[in-house]
Formats: sequence, structure tokens, C-alpha cells
Amino acid sequence: MALLKEIADVQTGPFGSQLHKEDYVEVGTPIVTVEHLGNRIFTEQNLPMVSDEDKERLSKYILQEGDIVFSRVGSVDRCSYVDGAHDGWLFSGRCLRVRPNHNVDAEYLYYFFTKEETKQLIRSIAVGATMPSINTNILNNVEVQLPSLVIQRKIARVLSVIDKKIEVNNEINRNLQEQCDAIYKNMFEINFDDNWRVGYLSELITIKYGKDHKKLGNGNIPCYGSGGVMRYVEKSIYDHESVLIPRKGTLNNVLYVNTPFWSVDTMFYTVMKLANVAKFVYHFVKEKDLDLMNAGSAVPSMTTDILYAMELRIPSDDVLAKFEDFVSPLYKAISDNSVENKKLAEVRDTLLSKLMTGELDVSALEM
Repeated sequence: MALLKEIADVQTGPFGSQLHKEDYVEVGTPIVTVEHLGNRIFTEQNLPMVSDEDKERLSKYILQEGDIVFSRVGSVDRCSYVDGAHDGWLFSGRCLRVRPNHNVDAEYLYYFFTKEETKQLIRSIAVGATMPSINTNILNNVEVQLPSLVIQRKIARVLSVIDKKIEVNNEINRNLQEQCDAIYKNMFEINFDDNWRVGYLSELITIKYGKDHKKLGNGNIPCYGSGGVMRYVEKSIYDHESVLIPRKGTLNNVLYVNTPFWSVDTMFYTVMKLANVAKFVYHFVKEKDLDLMNAGSAVPSMTTDILYAMELRIPSDDVLAKFEDFVSPLYKAISDNSVENKKLAEVRDTLLSKLMTGELDVSALEM
């Protein structure tokens, strides 16, 4: 065992006085914050960027391959590994950066922190009654299980092979989604029919409020909040095709679902009023900048009135059916990849526990 401060350097991101929202630019170096901490690597949706001048000014916050980035507030057990594709990015003041030294394998250290026991420990030592938070001192004094460097590398290799397959599936899904977006744009924005009448979103959907999930037992039904899947629960709130629209928080995180799900009170779900309209509604809503329609003061908020009043051209039933025929196979492939990823993640998590405890011996594994 070793304390983290003995094997890594821990640093807090830039203070608010060093970087402001108005410093962000359209083209520049991405800066990751809590919402971009994904499974192993960063998600890249809605990335803020800074200019080359600001990057030089904030050079002590530049990430290197092998760094691990933690959420400093909120979901303090979340972290991502910095791979080669994200080397040179920056991290925000809501994050902590861990940079391992030569005595520890960086990927092994990342997987150590994703182990459920370690995540529980970090949650338990966080400070703050309403908003959990961690700091450099808290993280520095976490004890790290440290086998030999050779064993660390073998454990990391076994787990990273699975995660890289998940990442490949995610990349395929991103490509498939881009194809669906292109089909939608071609049919409904570029080649729309002037004869389609102008109506309102209220004619296509009924918006429903999500409900509290805390009393639900664990299960295999995804439970969605405005940030995405929060957990898996024992029952569903709805089991048909739906578009999920954030009510509070990250308003642009619009989701399409076609399996049973639960939605909490920060996420609206929708019931379709017409056949073959769910995917059309999804593309229409997600192309809007819902942040600009924010109805809240302190916390970004969306209302049913705002959503229902959104104007759009309503295509004919035949055109909606044609769009459904075009994109359904692509959505099916996306769903199949997502199901495979869930199974792969379950295998990885089972192996993670057994490898870290030594229940599975990797000493004979050829590298």
C-alpha cells in the first residue's frame, strides 16, 4: 500500500478568477469539466475551448497522457483517464488532476479508482453537507493498493482491452448517429415540402414529469436524470419509444430511448401522439439550443409551456413513415452496440474486483 501523494502529484484546476465563461472561444484547446468525465475517456459534447494565448497563460493546467481527472464537486468518485488523443487539453477548476510518477502504471491507478470499494471510500471521506467535495489533501491521503509494476501493467492490459472495445462501439454509434442526423437534415431542413403545415410540438407529444427513484430497488432498468443514466432500477416508469428532455441542469442533453426506463424529476419523458414520430421529434428537439430557452435563474430550467410552444413544419404521415424506414436499421445497430457495451462493462467490473484482490492471478499472462 502507498498513499497517493507518494506516487502521484495532485493538482486543482484553475480558480474562477483565472478563467471566465467569456474567455471561451469557438476554435481552440478544449477544457474539460465535470460533465465531460466519461467511461475511461472524456466525452466530447459541448466542450468549451480557450485560445492559444489563454492556453499558454494556463499552461500549468495542461493535461498529459496518463493523467487522471476527478470531479472535485458533486459526483466526487467520477474520474477519466487521459489518453493520447486528449493529451494537451486543459482541465477546469471543478476538477482535480492526478499525475502518477514512474513507480505506478497510470492505467492501473485509474482502474484502482474505478473499483467500487475505492469509489465508496472517496464518497465517504468527501466534505460538505449539501454538495460533496474533495480537495488535494483528501485525495493525497487515499491509500492505494500497489502490487509490482509488472502486475499493475498486466491488470491494466486485461481491463483496457475491454474498455477499448467499448470505445470502438461508441465511435461506431457516433458515426451511425451522424448518418441519422444527415438523413433528418436532408429530408426535413433542406428538402422540406412547402405544403407541410406549420404547427406546434404539442400536436406531436405529451410531456410527462419524471418521479423520485430513491425508494426503487436495484435492477436492470436504466434510470435517467438530466446528465444521463444515474443507476439501474427494478421497474420502469414507461416502456415505449420516448424522447427524454432535461427539466433542470444540462438542458441540451436530449435523449432517445426505445426500451423500458425510469425518469427522475429533473428529466421529462414524452408520449407520442402520432405513429413514426418519436425519432423525428428527437432530431427536431436536440437540434435546438435549449440552453437559450432557459427559464431558470440560479439553475437552468425548462418548462412544458416552452416546449409545447415550439413551432415546426409537420410532415405528412407518408414522409414520417419513410424517415422511420431509413433510420430504424441505424438505430437498431446503435441499440445492439449499446447492449453489448453494457455486457462488456459488467464483465470488466467483475474482473476488476477479482484482479485487484488477487483472486484472479495474472502473473503468468504474457505481455
